[in-house]
Amino acid sequence: MTPRIVDFWFDPSCPYTWVTSRWLVEAATVRSLALRWHVMSLSVLNEGRDVDPEGDTEGWLWHPVRVCAAVRQRYGQDGLARFFTAYGKRVHEGGSWGDLAAVLADAGLPTALVEVAGTSEFDEAVRASHAEAIALVGDHVGTPIIATDDDAGAPVVFFGPVISRVPRGEAAGRLWDGTLLVAATPGFHELKARPHAEPTYG
Repeated sequence: MTPRIVDFWFDPSCPYTWVTSRWLVEAATVRSLALRWHVMSLSVLNEGRDVDPEGDTEGWLWHPVRVCAAVRQRYGQDGLARFFTAYGKRVHEGGSWGDLAAVLADAGLPTALVEVAGTSEFDEAVRASHAEAIALVGDHVGTPIIATDDDAGAPVVFFGPVISRVPRGEAAGRLWDGTLLVAATPGFHELKARPHAEPTYG
């Protein structure tokens, strides 16, 4: 069976996005999925808004997405997957924010790439990748955005799902099946459940 391609756009600094990404990785162990990673940016999404929902007045959220774009350009999908995994483990699971050189080292990538974090060299690449995702679903959503095809080959795009813990094994597969079913239903727009809980890992 040819794996179903699943494109995943993420801002690495969002803890819920990290949980969703680990769910997809888990789902790919029980469903035939080929994951492709792409950067998007909460900083770009919130430009021009009267109030920044992230409260990032100093622009620090630009730093990791710039490094993501540089890694993607220079080391491809494998490099970006390694960087995102290392970032999530060190930052979200380990609680160690700000040391992008250490994240690069964890991912087996050159630590010199940290220099792009404070420059605008890769801003155009970040914006282009972000715009690709937003063009598929609209700017009324956030991170992550997932794009795939349904069983008939029709495109399906959705925001989320927003989850606070990672389902394992067949539970991850069932969540994938259900999410795809709901998102592919003509006329479907939104589904919400309980208020957000703090993300848990493991």
